[in-house]
Amino acid sequence: MGGRPSSPLDKQQRQHLRGQVDTLLRNFLPCYRVQLAASVLRQISRELGPQEPARSQLLRSKKLPRVREHRGPLTQLRGHPPRWQPIFCVLRGDGRLEWFSHKEEYENGGHCLGSTALTGYTLLTSQREYLRLLDALYPESLGDHTQEEPDSLFEVPVSFPLFLQHPFRQHLCFSAATREAQHAWRLALQGGIRLRGTVLQRSQAPAARAFLDAVRLYRQHQGHFGDDDVTLGSDAEVLTAVLMREQLPALRAQTLPGLRGGGRARAWAWTELLDAVHAAVLAGASAGLCAFQPEKDELLASLEKTIRPDVDQLLRQRARVAGRLRTGIRGPLESSLRREVDPQLPRVVQTLLRTVETSVEAVRTLLAQGMDRLSHRLRQSPSGTRLRREVYSFGEMPWDLALMQTCYREAERSRGRLGQLAAPFGFLGMQSLVFGAQDLAQQKFESDSGLAQRRFIRGWGLCIFLPFVLSQLEPSCKKELPEFEGDVLAAGSQALTTEGIYEDVIRGCLLHRIDQELKKTLGANDVSCTLDGCLEVPWILEGAAPNLNLVSSFLAGRQAFTDFLCLPAKSSANWILAASPLSCSCFWSGFHRDSPVFLVQLAEGLSHSMETVSSHSVWSFQPTPRQ
Repeated sequence: MGGRPSSPLDKQQRQHLRGQVDTLLRNFLPCYRVQLAASVLRQISRELGPQEPARSQLLRSKKLPRVREHRGPLTQLRGHPPRWQPIFCVLRGDGRLEWFSHKEEYENGGHCLGSTALTGYTLLTSQREYLRLLDALYPESLGDHTQEEPDSLFEVPVSFPLFLQHPFRQHLCFSAATREAQHAWRLALQGGIRLRGTVLQRSQAPAARAFLDAVRLYRQHQGHFGDDDVTLGSDAEVLTAVLMREQLPALRAQTLPGLRGGGRARAWAWTELLDAVHAAVLAGASAGLCAFQPEKDELLASLEKTIRPDVDQLLRQRARVAGRLRTGIRGPLESSLRREVDPQLPRVVQTLLRTVETSVEAVRTLLAQGMDRLSHRLRQSPSGTRLRREVYSFGEMPWDLALMQTCYREAERSRGRLGQLAAPFGFLGMQSLVFGAQDLAQQKFESDSGLAQRRFIRGWGLCIFLPFVLSQLEPSCKKELPEFEGDVLAAGSQALTTEGIYEDVIRGCLLHRIDQELKKTLGANDVSCTLDGCLEVPWILEGAAPNLNLVSSFLAGRQAFTDFLCLPAKSSANWILAASPLSCSCFWSGFHRDSPVFLVQLAEGLSHSMETVSSHSVWSFQPTPRQ
């Protein structure tokens, strides 16, 4: 702990890092531009294609925070030399953690002592586990007792620790006063970590999809085909993680021998140095992407104008090239799929299905318990005010960290098994997958939970198998792509590329196999895939609206409402609606403008999450005199 880098980043080191960031952006942005065009084409073709049947009307509200603000006193290991000091900590609704010298400083609007976005952190609540992690960071120093400064601060037992570990940033060490406080902070911090990590994956913007595809293709060009957790975070954070992973081996070799101290002190010093490098790279990546933003906005507007009039011609040309490519690579592709993918596909699909089913079942159980609780309380006080207040609490459930933890744990339980199945294919993105399943438990599905489950399985099946198959075909099939360049260039649009069509062909074959396995597992006849319409990826559910900040109208009529909830005939909900002094039409016609608006959209066995608009809402009904 006492060891520190022999010197901070000097001018030459900072210039070197700026050069590395410039090189990264110079190589990445052309790929990003191409993917922006492809994403616009995909979006327009989807708009013109078959649409899903209309369902309940969805209205957007103001964006609500995905994490409840949490604050309270903690102690933190900080300073030079570091020591445990009392602080007042605040977790913001956007997943940013801040700490102040004391509560009054926060309440008076003073400056915080420090802050960090929780992207990429892992939370540990065991001191022994954290010490093992420190030892693993610098194994050469194990057993070295000649360090210049003792590790006494690490050896002192911490009763209720909260260790935030990051692969490229300085660790944050906190301690709570009680077990209850530790538990509350653990839930809050885990929620913030998940929120910050999935910001791009949850976005519906074509640019977000294009960015993620561009990162994947950029890394493939660097020889990295396996999927991992590098895409967690904002665009600048993702590019920072990409560059940090590229630079880490050289940085370790050049820097570690010069660190003073030994044992865990040297490991701590290493994290301090990494933090300085990470900050410099993040600043450069942020500046570069900000500078690119005007060009990106102009490019998107131009692409919309040029692609939409010619979309039919582009899609026909794309289909012709795809047909020829499919014929050319059919032999090697089928051989690779039969030999490598088919033996493992059933187990992967079944494990993915169990992962999401258990999470949805936990949501269903919570909702059923909530309806029983609502029934009991309304029997005691059957008033309209009580009804509104109790049903409003349903909308708060997705934000109740302790309540939703039951659902989130189900996703965590599948981590080990899925990791074992996916590892042979180079898939190392288990944190992203778990986050996706947990987001699914919190989301409101547009239609039925079965549809959302199939989309989840297909998306993550592609993440596991597609990079692997691409790497297997790279030596034999990729070299034949230049002969198709003439046909693609004839289309005269950067939205079509030979490499993109090639990947779509392979993606379509994989989705067909995944769909066939889903049919076997689910016994469903409606699992379908078209190459143009079902290019799903996790969280970006095609044709759906996974934004949690949506408002839905209820179906009209008491029976329609209980049918919509898919509740048994003897469910408490039927009694509640029958006994309520509110008329049924009044029940879902609206509430007074300033009252909390609850709107619940559920489907297939109570599998939907609830949506709430409170005082933040920009939408409401004007009450009629009767209301």
